[in-house]
Amino acid sequence: MSFHFELTTVEKDYLQELARLSILQCFDANVILPKNVSERLKQPYGVFVTLKKQGQLRGCIGHIVGDRPITEAITQMAQSAAFQDPRFPPLTREEVAEIEVGISILSPLRPCIPDEIVPGRHGLLVRSGLHSGLLLPQVAVEYGWNRETFLSQTCRKAGMGADCWRKADVEIFCFEAVIF
Repeated sequence: MSFHFELTTVEKDYLQELARLSILQCFDANVILPKNVSERLKQPYGVFVTLKKQGQLRGCIGHIVGDRPITEAITQMAQSAAFQDPRFPPLTREEVAEIEVGISILSPLRPCIPDEIVPGRHGLLVRSGLHSGLLLPQVAVEYGWNRETFLSQTCRKAGMGADCWRKADVEIFCFEAVIF
């Protein structure tokens, strides 16, 4: 099954500008967020916002459950990626101009088996007890991973052994994403 959610170039540009201005608004309360929103952007989907500086990851935070409009989720996740990603210090105002904003809009999660996974098409969530780890579809492509490596790296991100995906008590979920 394929994720058939499409956005126009104008909508994608709008969402990237919304993410950037949401970050700037944390430095300057006078920054006004754009309000002209298409009906499509009011739909609830999970989203991730990825920030890169000179091609290097600078923050990435998301919300996998589609429980709020895309625009609201992007505003919140952009600010979280900029200031609350525990892997990085908070973004400075000077850095905002240098940041590349990437957005991933996620399909709903679905249970899957390892043989179904197509690196580059699917993102993964592995879960067992209190441990869980998620990697976006583009991560497998960026690192040139095959299916097994993608599964192993997702397990590692969850804080479990690299072969955890082979265990019966580990749940594996797939999702697709519109990435821009």
